Amino acid sequence: MPALTETAERLSRRVARMRFAEPVTHVYNPLRYAWEPHSRYLKRYGKPGKEALFLGMNPGPFGMAQTGVPFGEVSLVRDWLGIDGEVKKPRNEHPKRPIDGFGCTRSEVSGQRLWGWARERFGDPEPFFARFFVYNYCPLVFMESTGRNRTPDKLPAAERDPLFRACDEALVRVVERLRPEWLIGVGGFAEKRAREVLADTDVKIGRILHPSPASPAANRGWGPQAEADLTRLGIAVP
Repeated sequence: MPALTETAERLSRRVARMRFAEPVTHVYNPLRYAWEPHSRYLKRYGKPGKEALFLGMNPGPFGMAQTGVPFGEVSLVRDWLGIDGEVKKPRNEHPKRPIDGFGCTRSEVSGQRLWGWARERFGDPEPFFARFFVYNYCPLVFMESTGRNRTPDKLPAAERDPLFRACDEALVRVVERLRPEWLIGVGGFAEKRAREVLADTDVKIGRILHPSPASPAANRGWGPQAEADLTRLGIAVP
């Protein structure tokens, strides 16, 4: 059974060969240029035997795109998770979306909410990761000429299908490695992919509200709502 780092390296090589047409003009792969902190995250916290795997969609421009960690808002990755490392520049950097790594001063609201909730409820990272792990389905960031983010579900089928096949295979390997009882989609896209990819497994599938600031519901207090979602699934938090 491959280690998480081996799965990530394989996925990174596969998606690096893919090409995407306009309106996508720039594609970032943090599994390459932010490999050092990403691999440290996998090695430190990706131990088998999880109660639940939280699955996001793909990196945010001020989160994993900067730090290599899913939902990876800089201050929480560095100061709470204790993860840092060299972050290089991606090929064809968008002038409106520079990669500054751990020097990035912009906050990733989704990551601030998710990891902030974990810190508030669990205190230290170790009790959280003893039960849970956070992973992104797709490792790539897609941007249009204006710098606008484009999510992978909006890609045309000819580009989306091979990308999803690679991501599906990686997700299966991650689940085989971590052996979670639950896979919890962070938002509807992740839940849908999980139900398709893991249909023939014993992994139970659930969903929590996505912490994006684009969600009016999340802006009314994401933490308590996500916790209520987990409680309904029978997943207790401290």
